[in-house]
Amino acid sequence: MAKYVDFVKMHGCGNCYLYVDTTRFPIPDPASASMAWSDVHTGVGSDGLILVGRRPDGAFTMRIFNADGSEARMCGNGARCVGKFIYDHRLSPDRHIDLHTLSGVKHLELHVDDRTDRVERVTVDMGAPALSAPTQCATPDGSLRSGLATATDGSIYEGTFVSMGNPHFVVFTDDAEAVDLPLVGPTLENAPLFPERCNIEFVSPLPDGSLRMRVWERGSGITQACGTGACATAVAAALTGRGSRESRIVMDGGELRVTWRAADDHVLMNGPACTICEGRLPLQEP
Repeated sequence: MAKYVDFVKMHGCGNCYLYVDTTRFPIPDPASASMAWSDVHTGVGSDGLILVGRRPDGAFTMRIFNADGSEARMCGNGARCVGKFIYDHRLSPDRHIDLHTLSGVKHLELHVDDRTDRVERVTVDMGAPALSAPTQCATPDGSLRSGLATATDGSIYEGTFVSMGNPHFVVFTDDAEAVDLPLVGPTLENAPLFPERCNIEFVSPLPDGSLRMRVWERGSGITQACGTGACATAVAAALTGRGSRESRIVMDGGELRVTWRAADDHVLMNGPACTICEGRLPLQEP
């Protein structure tokens, strides 16, 4: 007989996931559940599934499954929504939460509307970025090589590799809107240089100093926003002289404020967290 799982659909700048409290509703096969529930035609429709759990010491945990069933190490927009989920559903009254993820512990600062006692925005300390290679190049046919790109006709993509607990390849271009993301995104995601695949960002500096970012997410495809991608973009912009340590990242689904703190090299991401709906889904035991 089918069991049922209560879920909350939430988004951060349009990056939407289904959230489940696994202390109440264990998910025996989260990869399959994520694929089924994320389908826009036969499921709820989402970028994936995020499981909120607790360790024996009471600390909160987050596991992220993309729409294709693969497990991600980190999701910035997801972390903000987890903070809102925890507070709004009275799992904890704390406005400062340490969240355990596969990429380490992330500190959340919850910004609560005192009129409604609901979380509106969250600041996440994403830790320090990892820069395994300053510049790498990728060609549309999937071949990549280390070093500086020399071609300027669009056949080679010069980018900056930044890990924010998950890998990102940030490509600066004069017009991010003109990039054929459905064509280029999957080729670069699966390029040989990235054995674990990679998130791909195309970024254009705007006249007001902000950064316009479009993203192809590893395991999910085109999404409205990517929190770790915004952080990687801010770091890459600062490294390449296209920005400062304070950035406003403009994505399809909204904006994030990112600070790359000089004192300890940590990246702070501030943005909204929103509840879309709540519901119940059938869960068939494997």
